[in-house]
Parts: sequence; structure tokens; C-alpha cells
Amino acid sequence: MFVPREIESVIAGALRRRMQNYNPEPSDKPFHTRLLGEDRMALYSFIQSLNTNFGTAIFERVAEQIATGEFDEVELQREVSGALSVDAQAEITRIINDLSAAESDPNHEMELERLRQCAQSGGAAQKKMTNVDVFLVKGDTRYMIDLKTAKPNMRGFQSYKQDLLEWAATVLYENPEADVRTIIAIPYNPYAPRPYRRWTIRGMLEIENQSQLMVAEEFWNFLAGGQDIYQDLLDCFERVGIQMRDEIDSYFERFAQGR
Repeated sequence: MFVPREIESVIAGALRRRMQNYNPEPSDKPFHTRLLGEDRMALYSFIQSLNTNFGTAIFERVAEQIATGEFDEVELQREVSGALSVDAQAEITRIINDLSAAESDPNHEMELERLRQCAQSGGAAQKKMTNVDVFLVKGDTRYMIDLKTAKPNMRGFQSYKQDLLEWAATVLYENPEADVRTIIAIPYNPYAPRPYRRWTIRGMLEIENQSQLMVAEEFWNFLAGGQDIYQDLLDCFERVGIQMRDEIDSYFERFAQGR
């Protein structure tokens, strides 16, 4: 549920935990340090570290807060392990190969139907897969969301696509009639105000189909049950940044003073 005060508490708490646990790896850059100063280099290093962990440290926790109350079940880092039918594994390989070779266009509904038809055929093998970043249930529908950085590369998207198909195949092995949605979510659009058109995504996901790709406001508004909360969410981040400015500055003064 989107409650600005609670969202801001989640953001501030996640940032404080990150600062408390941050331990920069030794890296002597004498030219950079003398030019920019130890405090700026420490800030730069911290920002790099935060960018790497922003998804798990902040975005996932904010997503959980917003989705709670809007969905029947909300879970972060849901473990996925179970059986995949031999025929489903072969079908996933065919789908990936055809998309990679541009011999077919991505079609989420058609791909799910292809997996549904062979979900329980040809024997099965147990497989442990990557965790689902954000797992949601609403009514009879399961949403399995992979939260990604703003500019994944081509090889990454092929791997992500395989994860989505394997998640779906595992659910369909248990129940071929299950309603499952596997989604790539990108928290913000680095090309705004232009539409998200990352070339590496082409050929793997339906760019125009929100059922498998959600970018920026599409994702956050979806978590909020369709409410238009994206700008309000950005405002929450801004307020936390203003409120914590002195705290953040004080934290990095330690590096300038060699403490």
C-alpha cells in the first residue's frame, strides 16, 4: 500500500543500513585522490556500491511496501526449485534459439501456451533456479518478477528470458492450467522522457507488451493496484535525500578526515 511516510521510512532505513555496513575495498588511486579529495572518492565509491545493490537494498523493499495490501501474497527473493519436464526444457531451448536467430518474434502468451502443452510430458528432472525478486499472488494469478538494472546487455537478456521461461515451466508442471505471469521490471527509464527502447531487449521481450516488460511508472503503478503513484514515489526519494543530507555529509566527512 502506498503510504508516503512508510515508504520514506523504508528508503531511509535501507540507506542507513547500507552506510552502516559499507566497507570500501582498498583501492589506492593516488592521482584521483589528490585531484578530487578522499571524501569525494569515498562518495564515488559508495555510489558505485549503492548502484550495484540498489535493487536488493532499496527497490525490492519499496516494492514490498507498496504491494502489501494490494496483493494476497507478497514475498521477496522467493526460492524456485522444482520439476521441469524434459519436453518443456527442450521447448525452452527452441524458443530461445528461435528468438536469438530472429526466426520468431517474442510473444509472451504464445510462449506460455507452448510450455503449457508440454509441461508434464517426457519425464521430469529437478532443477533449482534463480530466486524470484518479487513474488506476488492476486486471486488465482501468480506474478514472478525479475527486477533488473536500467541497461542490461544482450547476453543478460537471453539469460533473463530463460529464467522467466523456466519459472513458468516449473509452475505449469505442477498445474498446466495455472495462471502465471513472468515479468522483467526495470525501476526507471534512463531515456525519459523518450520511451524505453533499449536495443538489447529487442527480440527477447515484447517491448510494447506490459504483461512481460514493465518500465518505471508501469511497474510501480502496477504494484499499487493501478494507482498513479510514480511521481509521488519520486517525491518520497527526494524528501528522504533532503532530510538525510546532513547525516550523509557527516558520514563522508569521516573519510576526508581519515577516520
